[in-house]
Amino acid sequence: MKKPFILISNDDGITAPGIRHLFETIKPFAKCVIAAPLLEKSGAGLSTTLSKPLEIQSFFWEDETPAYRINGTPSDCIKLACSVILKKAPDLIISGINKGCNGGRNVLYSGTVGAVIEGVFRNIPGIAFSCFDVKDPDYENSKKYIYPIIDYILKNPFDKGSFLNVNFPPKELPILGVKMTSQGLGYCTENPDKRIHPEGHAYYWMGGKWSFHPEEKDESDIALLQKGYITAVPIKVDQLTCEEHLAKHKKNFEEHLSAFENEVRIS
Repeated sequence: MKKPFILISNDDGITAPGIRHLFETIKPFAKCVIAAPLLEKSGAGLSTTLSKPLEIQSFFWEDETPAYRINGTPSDCIKLACSVILKKAPDLIISGINKGCNGGRNVLYSGTVGAVIEGVFRNIPGIAFSCFDVKDPDYENSKKYIYPIIDYILKNPFDKGSFLNVNFPPKELPILGVKMTSQGLGYCTENPDKRIHPEGHAYYWMGGKWSFHPEEKDESDIALLQKGYITAVPIKVDQLTCEEHLAKHKKNFEEHLSAFENEVRIS
């Protein structure tokens, strides 16, 4: 049976333990290539580097697996992997394992997720993997679930423009199982740490703290993670239009602006 061709990336950097655990989990089942940031790029989202040159450097990896470190963002890594490094598109892009939860609205900040979305824009399916804990994430117990999730997605392809966002629960909770569910509302908000520079002015480390919100569904990823479940959320990014608002306001909006234009002409 032909092994799938998988591109691996992350936002914690190519030397992070999470990406090593991810690779070790799937190497028996897949042909892999690694393209990951030189340095940690947590919170980079889909940002891309436009103000400095990017360099692709070979990086030693076990089993002679091709690996590259790139002095940019996770999105940069996928862009350059697909347009420069690889001769053909991968069957799947996987990203992680991230230290820190990417449940809820954290997906909008996450570089781990950003790498996968960059692939989705190229019609390459992807899965983002994250652990709830920032300190001492439970990579080891999460490993046994990773390839079964990948295997299911390879055999049951996504709808166009979609990816899967997977999060593992806090380490202190026993894993109760895996749930496919919806994305929740919680996210990591700012927690600025004010400090004084030797020259006398203030500066800040942004910091972060979890912001819980009343969940619309008791079965959202945020709610289930707190119970001890692994969560898997299918997320669609190819259609960003709010169709309800468009249908409700298109006519009135255009008529309002047309009347405004007429007033300007008359005046």
